[in-house]
Amino acid sequence: MVEMDKEILIVDKPAGMSSFGVVARVRRKLSEVAGRKVKVGHTGTLDPFATGLMILMVGKGTKRGGEFLKLDKEYVATARLGARSTTGDPEGEVTETVGAEAPSEERVREVLAGLTGEIWQTVPRYSAVKIQGQRAYKLARAGKEVEMPQRQVRVYELELLRYEWPELVVRCRVSSGTYVRALAERIGDELGVGAYLTALRRTQVGEYRVEEVEEGWIE
Repeated sequence: MVEMDKEILIVDKPAGMSSFGVVARVRRKLSEVAGRKVKVGHTGTLDPFATGLMILMVGKGTKRGGEFLKLDKEYVATARLGARSTTGDPEGEVTETVGAEAPSEERVREVLAGLTGEIWQTVPRYSAVKIQGQRAYKLARAGKEVEMPQRQVRVYELELLRYEWPELVVRCRVSSGTYVRALAERIGDELGVGAYLTALRRTQVGEYRVEEVEEGWIE
């Protein structure tokens, strides 16, 4: 299984594990085989609740990490309509939207179409972006109010896969830097019922697909 000349390794991150945890586990396996510490890095984090494709750089390949940071990405996102979360995902405090009624599928499709193309996003408070030298999520957990920056991103595709109130499942292909949590919240706001992500799976980064993952790296 272990090929020590690899510079790029793609893995399927399980739910409940941090991106750092994935890197640490792969580093440990490679280092055990090599008999020395092997350098391993990643090219884009996934939240602990999320699953799917991560591209890892090994050894000399870590110098190439910048080649992968700006690649487009594809996700399958599951959202819970009719409620909101303080973090935009299942790890936050969830509140039901009072009086929320199920929008029609036609209305859902209209909203998805309207959010395709270039859109502006406010970076989530619970994110790894640095604000005044500190990670935004650390400031949020400390209860500090800060003004979060806005970014222009591109949503290439936003396809409805399933809609059974209150669950909505979409496939989205987006530019680098797009926060799918923020996109789910925007969908909920446009529908007037609120929303937050309950599951997120990254299926593609650039030309790399999760189906190509080599098994056995992070068991």
